[in-house]
Amino acid sequence: MADRPDTSAAGAAVEWLTVTVVHSSAPRSTVERVLPLPRGATLADALKACGLAAGDSACGVWGRAAAPDQVLQDGDRVELYRPLVVDPKVARRERFARQGARSTGLFAQRRPGAKAGY
Repeated sequence: MADRPDTSAAGAAVEWLTVTVVHSSAPRSTVERVLPLPRGATLADALKACGLAAGDSACGVWGRAAAPDQVLQDGDRVELYRPLVVDPKVARRERFARQGARSTGLFAQRRPGAKAGY
């Protein structure tokens, strides 16, 4: 890539890896950036290069939780997760209560004349 420097300050060749950093600042919006980083870079280095900080937020690589000091591999996808606003179980119960028992799930597409629950 043209934006990568070919040598370090000492003149020795530096190996690079390409990492994708994904984060969501708001619901239903994601920001994805592809970064060239020197080999041996950590998850915290990738977030710092994007202007982000792990802080209290959970972060991971390819959907698995990871520590900020984890060394990255070429092609890794670093993800910064937002905290959950509502517990998913509670949200499902509330949705079910609003929609009613007969308009959701298996009961929504019942055949005419079929017994209830089938």
